[in-house]
Amino acid sequence: MPSERCPALRRCVTGDLEQFASSYWGSQALLSPAPDLPPGGFADLFSLATADELLSSRGLRTPFLRIAKDGTVVGDSQFTGAAGVGAEIGDQIRDDKVAALFAGGHTVVLQALHRTWPPLVDFATQLSVEAGHPVQINAYITPPESQGFSAHYDVHDVFVLQVAGEKHWTVHAPVHVDPLRNQPWTDHSAAVAAAARDQEPVVDAVLRPGDALYVPRGFLHSAKALGGVSAHLTVGMHTLTRYLLVQELAALAANQVDLRTALPLGFDPGDPAQVAQQLDKVVPLLAEQIRSTSAEDLAVRLRRRTWSGNRPAPLGPLAHAAAISSLAIGTTIRLRAGLRYRLVPGDPVLLQLSDRTISLPAATNEAVARICSGDEVRVGDLPGLDEADQLVVVRRLMTEAVVVASAH
Repeated sequence: MPSERCPALRRCVTGDLEQFASSYWGSQALLSPAPDLPPGGFADLFSLATADELLSSRGLRTPFLRIAKDGTVVGDSQFTGAAGVGAEIGDQIRDDKVAALFAGGHTVVLQALHRTWPPLVDFATQLSVEAGHPVQINAYITPPESQGFSAHYDVHDVFVLQVAGEKHWTVHAPVHVDPLRNQPWTDHSAAVAAAARDQEPVVDAVLRPGDALYVPRGFLHSAKALGGVSAHLTVGMHTLTRYLLVQELAALAANQVDLRTALPLGFDPGDPAQVAQQLDKVVPLLAEQIRSTSAEDLAVRLRRRTWSGNRPAPLGPLAHAAAISSLAIGTTIRLRAGLRYRLVPGDPVLLQLSDRTISLPAATNEAVARICSGDEVRVGDLPGLDEADQLVVVRRLMTEAVVVASAH
């Protein structure tokens, strides 16, 4: 995992990335102090001025904002309303109400910034490609000496990137290891509170601008702003787990006719004896289905379920349509950044995407492979095709939003 191939991940982890992948990912918290270079910490990604702009000038609606204090989330009606003539939708963010709540010690949480703030859209797209897991990004802006949320755990891994001010973080070992998305911390609230109170933390540190903290899912954490306004980005990694494979293996059992058979008339699902009778029939059938499932069968389902977790880089519809119309020999093109795909050479050539498979003639094998390399390429220089056929292939891939014209 060379650093030069993982520029987004490198901003979250200052140490050796190979060591992080083998020794920390999913198992240990890690504090990464700000490197000497580049200066400015994470100011290019987010700032307090960015927060003010989003809260006042961008027409945000719920659920893009959440507000909390001491672990209690404020009802949406306390900071939303209609936005005047032509924008009467009633759940738009009211900047004056947000200002009053923030002045009263409430934490402001800007949610899904990987969809609303361009620098973080690009950052999330890159990080998702590097890590192989879907990414979401929220920002937490906390007033001085305030705490938005008490000790809790998340059901996804988190990179905390400190943007402004100082925040004291306390991280404890899990009380429920590797929780799934349907196993929230509230299921173990008493154990969480006891561990946060009685156990020694694994991380007890003050984060300053440019510092980063990795918190695996399940690890308990809480934070308190110190001295002034504090802001950090929470980069959530929606970790793909082995249980995901189990779920999809079970879903493939729907292809087994005998597993779709109705249970007996009068069946009592609360009677262990009756359930045992059916298990004697179901377990062998399910085991056989699992044994007969190929990796390719499972990969098809996993592509559909996971590759859409993050969108590829934004594509301007009007500019892209104009680029398709003006496509010519000499146009420089590239694969759309962040696009998840699998290229299967052959006859035909298959380009598998999250929601569809594009089929192309065998003669395009070399040309499509060159495009999918990720490098910029000039139409006219694609191997194995004459210029007319190159235009046809590139126009097809542009229409499918797989390829975009390079901006120079």
